Amino acid sequence: MPARKDPDASTSVPCFYGAELRYKREQAGLTLEQLAKGSFRGLSFLSQIERGERRMPVDLAQYVDERLGTDGFFQRRCEDAARARRVGHPLYFADVPELEKQAETLEEWAPSVIPGLLQTEGYFRGLLRYEAPHLPPTTVEERVRARIARAELWNRPDRPAYWGIMRESVIRKTSLQPAEMAEQLEHILDVMRSTQNVLQIVPDTTAWHPLIYGMVKIMTFADAPPVVWTEGNHDGQIVDYPASVKGYQRSYDRLRAVALPPDASLALVEQAARTYRHEAQQEA
Repeated sequence: MPARKDPDASTSVPCFYGAELRYKREQAGLTLEQLAKGSFRGLSFLSQIERGERRMPVDLAQYVDERLGTDGFFQRRCEDAARARRVGHPLYFADVPELEKQAETLEEWAPSVIPGLLQTEGYFRGLLRYEAPHLPPTTVEERVRARIARAELWNRPDRPAYWGIMRESVIRKTSLQPAEMAEQLEHILDVMRSTQNVLQIVPDTTAWHPLIYGMVKIMTFADAPPVVWTEGNHDGQIVDYPASVKGYQRSYDRLRAVALPPDASLALVEQAARTYRHEAQQEA
């Protein structure tokens, strides 16, 4: 069972919701294991809801209300908690920012775009222009603010240890102006060097490699089992089944082996940044 970590109910709606769930469960004399039994959810999932890190699905809220005798409270309020979590984020992504904050380690594979935690505002706006041109301006601004807020993680003294791997094409092929791409790559270099974290590049000459089909983020925690986040163009999912998580971890370890060493990877990013900066100066 994960070690007890009391949520601060004053910090957010999800934390208040989770704290209330823990209070009602303990008032009913139930352990997490007892509440999880029959819920079709894992122990770690319920634990993360109590800590304000995961949203409560409606079917689980109905089960909890029936089991705890809470007169529909959790079903009525689960949408409020979910709405508070997803401000500026797509619904399917709502749990990820809080999980990133709680993680001890983040291991990320980015085969097609620069990872969100490393994106500049200019890069993210460029992605939205091409990926979601239908979004109204107010939604675009909400998402930009939320993306910038996620990056505040780098300034925290208790930030997770980060290990990122990207394909070379992510930094070589872009629709952004050279000045914007130079700023983006310089930002990556600043973050990696100031936080003493690790970045590797998989060369484009490496045709086949592990995790070839899509992005992966592996998160480990001090008081809960690890989880994996995978994402497509319009959806994503959290994987917490232990055998699946172990498979992703094994593949990620193999991916490190085919990537360039960290120093060589940063040198490649630095060279690309200089090239974009030179192009921008020539255009000025």
